[in-house]
Amino acid sequence: MSSLGKMSLRTLVGALSLAAVCTMPALAADKYVAVTAIVEHPALDAVRDGVKDELKEAGFEAGKNLKWEYQSAQGNTGTAAQIARKFVGDKPDAIVAIATPSAQALVSATKSIPVVYSGVTDPVAAQLVKDWKPSGTNVTGVSDVLELEKQIDLIKKVVPNAKRVGMVYNPGEANSAVVVKSMKELLGKSGMTLVEAAAPRSVDVGSAAKSLIGKVDVIYTNTDNNVVSAYEALVKVGNDAKIPLVASDTDSVKRGAIAALGVNYYDLGRQTGKVVVRVLKGEKPGDIASETSSKLELFVNTAAAQKQGVTLSPELVKSAKTVIK
Repeated sequence: MSSLGKMSLRTLVGALSLAAVCTMPALAADKYVAVTAIVEHPALDAVRDGVKDELKEAGFEAGKNLKWEYQSAQGNTGTAAQIARKFVGDKPDAIVAIATPSAQALVSATKSIPVVYSGVTDPVAAQLVKDWKPSGTNVTGVSDVLELEKQIDLIKKVVPNAKRVGMVYNPGEANSAVVVKSMKELLGKSGMTLVEAAAPRSVDVGSAAKSLIGKVDVIYTNTDNNVVSAYEALVKVGNDAKIPLVASDTDSVKRGAIAALGVNYYDLGRQTGKVVVRVLKGEKPGDIASETSSKLELFVNTAAAQKQGVTLSPELVKSAKTVIK
């Protein structure tokens, strides 16, 4: 065969190969999921990891058929807004917003790209959705809301004679403001009072805790992101001043709280991941109702109890899922 003939044959084979590629059934298209959290701490990190693992189990694996991008706002709401604008401009298939400030920033930034929130205590008060029914918008998600009556019961079990409950929190975080309001009402019904200490920034947590010395019998903390990210500062005050610490974030028990009754944040992430998968497969977020987690776990730390001057009842220790000694 002449060189011209060979060239023509090669050209023909190449063209046929290209045509075959173009007409082949498309494989599962790559998806793009962007994830942001207001700050990095064990609970929020566990949510992120749970989402990622759930996506992988559903067949969406980072680095293969999934583009996965994560950014933390490092506790700064201005940075959260910048991240929100960047992600909206990148046009991912879904954006996961972990914790209230990040979710609020994203809901303000887009009305079209699917937003799945997680780790938000009260999505209605945070104005992410109007109620717990399907929103009809681009927003859905999973809340970590807790029954505060059970939190007060735990406080009583840890410190039976407690009358004054201190609470360090960020007044600018919608989650915390809602919890403070409800705690005041519920504690009042139990003949107890709430003593507030504001910590607008993570660096304020230690000084806010110190302001409660001599004024409270116990310090309770909700899932306030400023407080949780700087929990060691709170533990130092609790240990030094012999003020018992009760948390709602179970990871805080590993860091020095006496006890916490809270959700498993990795499981919350897996639950959130299931919602994201539904969105990636074509469901509209507005057709998916916001969810909560009913799986609560009790963690206790007997070593922390000793440092903070408390003796835990054998019944409480026995009822705990995890005991840290």
